[in-house]
Amino acid sequence: MKLWARWFRIPFWQRVLGAFVLGALAGWALGDRAGTWLQPLGTLYVQLIRMIATPLVFFAVIHAVSALRGQKSVAALGGRTFLWFAVTAALAVGVGLGTAALTKPGLGVGQLQVAGDYKPRQVPGPVQVLLDVVPTNPFAALAEGKMLQVIFFAGLLGFALVKLGERTERLRALVGEASDAMIQVTRFVLELTPLGTFGLIAALVGTYGFERLLPLGTFVLTLYLACAVHVVFVYGGLLAAHGLNPLRFFRGAAPGMQVAFVSSSSFASMPVALRSVTHNLGVNRDYAAFAVPLGATIKMDGCGAIYPAMTSLFVAQYFGLTLSAPQLFIILLASVLGSFGTAGVPGTAVVMTTVVLSAAGLPLEGLGYLLAIDRVLDMMRTLTNVTGQMLVPVLVAREEGLLDLAVYNRASSNVGLEEPPSPAA
Repeated sequence: MKLWARWFRIPFWQRVLGAFVLGALAGWALGDRAGTWLQPLGTLYVQLIRMIATPLVFFAVIHAVSALRGQKSVAALGGRTFLWFAVTAALAVGVGLGTAALTKPGLGVGQLQVAGDYKPRQVPGPVQVLLDVVPTNPFAALAEGKMLQVIFFAGLLGFALVKLGERTERLRALVGEASDAMIQVTRFVLELTPLGTFGLIAALVGTYGFERLLPLGTFVLTLYLACAVHVVFVYGGLLAAHGLNPLRFFRGAAPGMQVAFVSSSSFASMPVALRSVTHNLGVNRDYAAFAVPLGATIKMDGCGAIYPAMTSLFVAQYFGLTLSAPQLFIILLASVLGSFGTAGVPGTAVVMTTVVLSAAGLPLEGLGYLLAIDRVLDMMRTLTNVTGQMLVPVLVAREEGLLDLAVYNRASSNVGLEEPPSPAA
């Protein structure tokens, strides 16, 4: 028991970081065998996270919509959230274009081979995307984890509870208790994050190797640099402009960022991000309950903004094309609007880049060159996505008086079994 207690006294981010280092060493030592022996640990962790994500969002959104009725207008909060989604996406496109223009990753890479399994994606039209938000069978949407459809149906139920008033008081209380129960289950599962991190990183290092990175090393470094600049300077600047200490934010958001990097999945990271935003950073739980899941579906600064913008310049440089000012504007507009329009479509990064390349009139084959290194790229893209998904609720909560500054200013980095910090006197 003493060993168990000592383990939980170690800050969560340190446990995850230690597992990351040990996993990298194990992958290097075991080579291909790491994929066979240790990948199941990572797979189990991701499956557990996916298991809790849909019921967590379902009950949390119903409870949030019914609870926010007496605090702030849901429509007003949603509008402000969408506005910040768009603003930060536009800034991300600018960072991606600027970084690729400076480093020129498409020059000097020789004759690349298109990935053997590459097929241009068929992107659904905007009308079909909007229709797909509405579930024909809400129970099927819950079973299949279609998050936008789950949010839509849960939101309708929440509004129905508000409309019925006192007649649904007991049902609202039951939904609130179910939401609390799912939060507790989430805390249990998050304690397995170090184990999952160890398995995922060991398998990646052991089976991936570095030979696949060498031809496109400049592109990999450019993407990581662009994402780091966006996270540190753009997000940090927005926080400072709102009178918030950026270091406190990154400390509180660290668990979500770590899980995003090792899992490469915004959906799998969403429960951790939600708990980080509420427990560590002091965002009102009812507002965060619909802002964070919504962001996990449509807020993709890494996959939907930086990566398509960089890929556009990479393709243009590789084929010796010069992008005109109208083409650059199209890349900006397609990246910002497309990230909303392709919400819920699997393979967001590939879909978004297909949309942007098509809109700018650039060869789609250029995307096929990058698929061989996509797993390594996706780690940093997803970290950027999830950081933005946590940033926007903090900014909106600050503007709307829904941020507990006492919790934010002492920003914990733990999201596990311990109880949330009590408000300062």
